[in-house]
Amino acid sequence: MLKKINNFINILMGTFTCVFIGGAVYKYFDYKNHPDLYAMQSAPWYTGIQIAGMALMIVLIICVIIKIIIRWKMD
Repeated sequence: MLKKINNFINILMGTFTCVFIGGAVYKYFDYKNHPDLYAMQSAPWYTGIQIAGMALMIVLIICVIIKIIIRWKMD
């Protein structure tokens, strides 16, 4: 059971990371194609990427803590 949870957490971590990378690449190319739209905003164009990156870090830290607990229980 713990091995299944560990595998699920690995998939979850990979999925969240890939979605973040894909979203960041999309936002970058959208900025390059439409810079005038982002010039109207008061915040820089990469602010959304930074916020998503912080959320990703929180999710990854929680997942790593769960993996440490699972590894401790498996021993």
